[in-house]
Amino acid sequence: MTYALAAALVLLVHLVFVLFVVCGAVLLPRWPRLVWLHLPAAAWGVFVELTGRGCPLTALENLLRLRAGQGGYTESFIEHYILWLLYPGGLTRDTQLFLAAAVAAVNLCLYGWVFLRASRRRATP
Repeated sequence: MTYALAAALVLLVHLVFVLFVVCGAVLLPRWPRLVWLHLPAAAWGVFVELTGRGCPLTALENLLRLRAGQGGYTESFIEHYILWLLYPGGLTRDTQLFLAAAVAAVNLCLYGWVFLRASRRRATP
């Protein structure tokens, strides 16, 4: 039971991390120092998708599931929990490249928004 609970906790942390990678820049106006966590996290997300490597959190969750007597899964976190919602046919290399580009584009837009917002604040007397 402890391993199953730990696997569920890793799953939750993984989901929060993926959300932070994709749209964590939205938090920057409130907590600007978060940029030092978000930039490496976003870079990691793009790197994982571009290289096709697995995330260590997926491996940890699988290990915990196996120790709990549950079946692990062979695909990535995104493939197993998220991708089937968006792309029922499965994950291809082209899809991974698209996801990497989407993460980069969303973050560039969000950082542009944060920069514009900050510069408007400075310009307002």
